[in-house]
Amino acid sequence: LFSTGDADTCQVTVTQPRFKEAGDSTHTVTLNCAFSALGCSQFKLQVLWFRFFTNKHEDLCIPECTNVQKFKVHVSSENNISLEISDLTVNDSAVYFCGIAFPDSSSARSKQTGDGTVLVITGAQKHSTEKLTVMTITSSVLFLYSIVVFTVLILDKKISSGRKIFQAIAQELQKQRYAEHCQQPDHLEDDTVYQNR
Repeated sequence: LFSTGDADTCQVTVTQPRFKEAGDSTHTVTLNCAFSALGCSQFKLQVLWFRFFTNKHEDLCIPECTNVQKFKVHVSSENNISLEISDLTVNDSAVYFCGIAFPDSSSARSKQTGDGTVLVITGAQKHSTEKLTVMTITSSVLFLYSIVVFTVLILDKKISSGRKIFQAIAQELQKQRYAEHCQQPDHLEDDTVYQNR
């Protein structure tokens, strides 16, 4: 008693450009996404956009955009979708993924994502390079300063410990001489004087 209706053969393929570069003076950028959907005409289309940073990901439009002021999805033609990013900043450099889904379909191939588009803000690299250079110079100067301070402290301790050792030796010699001088009897001292003459 199985249904003899048509089998669900919805099959989606998604393609995205691998790389997109935008200047630091650009305020808006558009990322494109093309797809083909074979055998999916009876199902409702859903477009998803999300991005990955180095340590986290962010859902942008799933399917409604989380920030409608910054992100907008446009349907350019039947099989072309784009994501418009407004108020572009350095923090928008990431890998952007376009997802096409036909949620009512039971086919395993009815929900697919592209390989992602790497968005690079050129000003971000420039600023990052300048910041890295400044940080490197600053850390080098601090390192040299630390070495100088450390060396001065060590030399100061060696000099002062050398002085203390010299003072201790001098005091010990002075004590020995005083003790020897105090232990000699007075009559021996006179005999010694006469013998030396």
